[in-house]
Amino acid sequence: MKTYQVTVTREGNWWMVHIPEIDGLTQARRLGEAPLMAREYIAASVGADLEDVEVDLRIDAVGEVTGIAGRLKAIEEQRARAKELVDRAAAEASSLAKELAEEIPLRDVGAVLGVSYQRVHQLVHS
Repeated sequence: MKTYQVTVTREGNWWMVHIPEIDGLTQARRLGEAPLMAREYIAASVGADLEDVEVDLRIDAVGEVTGIAGRLKAIEEQRARAKELVDRAAAEASSLAKELAEEIPLRDVGAVLGVSYQRVHQLVHS
């Protein structure tokens, strides 16, 4: 399976789908259609099965909004860091809940952690 880099730009009511590797250009009415349109164009151009074609879609600008690809990458990195923090916080909450549950009732553990009795039960039994 081969992956092609595809750049999408907005022109009027259409998304122009550029495939530089094969000097291709197609269009889509909606952005959600762009990957399929690109894959179909590539498959027809190079004689490959549609299932053997993947695309890596990139949007750099839409009108006056520029730097979209870079901003999306930054957002993905921030989300990944946030997920790591959430996972660490959940693990720490579970650990603390288990330790506290050995000393005090689960309802009181919930009051300490600021969560419901049901959530404490989940944390203690995870």
